[in-house]
Amino acid sequence: MNYLRILSLFLGSWLLVASSPPATKRPAAYTGYLFVYFTGNTQAEEAIRFALSPDGYHFKALNDDQPVLSSATISASGGVRDPHILRGADGKAFYMVATDMVSARGWNSNRGIVLLRSSDLVHWKSSALHFPKRYAGQEQLQRVWAPQTIYDAQAGKYLVYFSLQYGTEPDKIYYAYANKDFTDLEGEPKQLFVSPTNGSCIDGDIVAKDGRYYLFFKTEGQGNGIKVAVSDHLTGGYVLRDKYVQQTSDPVEGAGTFKLNHSDDYILMYDVYTKGRYQFTRTHDLEHFAVVDSAITMNFHPRHGTVLPITTAEATRLTARYGRLPAAN
Repeated sequence: MNYLRILSLFLGSWLLVASSPPATKRPAAYTGYLFVYFTGNTQAEEAIRFALSPDGYHFKALNDDQPVLSSATISASGGVRDPHILRGADGKAFYMVATDMVSARGWNSNRGIVLLRSSDLVHWKSSALHFPKRYAGQEQLQRVWAPQTIYDAQAGKYLVYFSLQYGTEPDKIYYAYANKDFTDLEGEPKQLFVSPTNGSCIDGDIVAKDGRYYLFFKTEGQGNGIKVAVSDHLTGGYVLRDKYVQQTSDPVEGAGTFKLNHSDDYILMYDVYTKGRYQFTRTHDLEHFAVVDSAITMNFHPRHGTVLPITTAEATRLTARYGRLPAAN
């Protein structure tokens, strides 16, 4: 090989290195799952609990199935229900929202939600938001139910959505953006979705997949099942699919979806609340659902919760604080 050839190869290698972007640290792979839930309708049960799973199928409660946060400390009512957890767009922060409610005071007794933020899943900062105090013209507000959060990449903000019921009108799903500190909502709530059949819509759960948004919700008072509406836009334009997607004839609520680690499939789970159990289904296209209950194990009885994929380090941190790590079955 002549000197010109060697020099050419050297210069080519140097230019390649010089023009390459600096190495970035890859995000850690998700190896397990965190299930956040509450357990029942007494005030002691209306509190946030955690469970871990190595595979999305076998779950074990942390902290002996006792609350990991004090409802009296984080809420205005003294009770919280329907917790939803989200990993931030930066992969580092975590956001949780819940219904601020003690159900023993009546199903139309609640007027607020709880917003929480954490950097480690163990220490949380919270803010209780009472809608009649936050907004004018709320005299007819009956209830605020089942908030959830999704990141709006176009707006660069976290969108919090929930159902509101005014007077004798049906429940409708509204949204508002959270402020930078995730302690309050910005602006007046706007309507996200209302059923074209004029029935109540509660327990909204939005999944973003392939540029589309899938809104799972419960048809309260019209069979108490779960339907799906689909849109190309996060904040509106949802078109209702006709069929119910639950795979049981029993009433259900609290749809929660999560993507399986190392798979393109999703789990759709929901609370079969009249039977005190959950049903798990698996789907590839968010349209066809196969029951996988025979593969599911839990040592607790959850009500309306959500599941978050987590890393080994995050699972280890939660285990160190709340109890032992579950072993894969």
